[in-house]
Amino acid sequence: MHFTKKNPSEKRIDLKNKLNKKKILRFPGAYNPLTAKLINEIGFDGIYISGAVMSNDLGLPDIGLTTLKEVSYRANQISRVSDLPSIVDADTGFKNCEKTIETFENLGLSGCHIEDQIDEKRCGHLDNKEIISSKEMEKKIKSCVNARKDSNFLIIARTDANIVEGLEKTIDRIKAYEDAGADIIFPEAMKDEKEFEKIRKNSKVSLLANMTEFGKSKLLSASELENLGYNIVIYPVTTQRLAMKNVEDGLRVIFTDGHQNNIIDKMQTRKRLYKLVEYEKYNTADKKITDFKTDGHE
Repeated sequence: MHFTKKNPSEKRIDLKNKLNKKKILRFPGAYNPLTAKLINEIGFDGIYISGAVMSNDLGLPDIGLTTLKEVSYRANQISRVSDLPSIVDADTGFKNCEKTIETFENLGLSGCHIEDQIDEKRCGHLDNKEIISSKEMEKKIKSCVNARKDSNFLIIARTDANIVEGLEKTIDRIKAYEDAGADIIFPEAMKDEKEFEKIRKNSKVSLLANMTEFGKSKLLSASELENLGYNIVIYPVTTQRLAMKNVEDGLRVIFTDGHQNNIIDKMQTRKRLYKLVEYEKYNTADKKITDFKTDGHE
């Protein structure tokens, strides 16, 4: 029970309608379902589910080690807890683009992106990436388009060519990927406004910008990206980075002090947590499960 009102089809239609309004949509990354509920409550436009975050959460580097089964299971858990549309990172397609699209569509996602790196991929903001040929990627995109049953499920083509081949060849790839049927183009690791702008001038479909920290791209505001003509901005690892920094700091304090009394103010309270998980909605006519008080530090 998650008390959501919209089914997957409605979420996809909502996303398509929002894209048509030409206002930039903000999709923070959710590293777990509880974060997705928070993203929804605050009022963002959608939820992004990062492959890198998924790998990190499993204690693995982002080099193509996760499987479709692992990613789809977690993506379903995250996407089902809110009425917001969710976009998931499908890496290079998990070796079978048709099965990948069928799986994510059946699990209620609103779209996914595949990239033109080799299967032994790496983070899009690292050097020495290897990419497949444009023709190979076009074939993948066509397979994805043909595999979907709901035309509102978005096929997003990510290109990692900028670091490898340069901007002009990236633009050539973008045009080819659009012709292959991609609904949205995700140009990875653009360096600055000029590169983002040049992509927009040479693209005819919606564009997704990645504002990941510590990467190749200058961090631009949502309004700046909107003015450059971008339609979606993702913050893929932000919430995980925020969480892990605070968890690490807190654990070190407990290790040193022997108690957590000095970091209580850094914690989410019990009362706030119970509100976020909608505790009271689980009451029934025959049993009230909230017959308690959240004591202290509320």
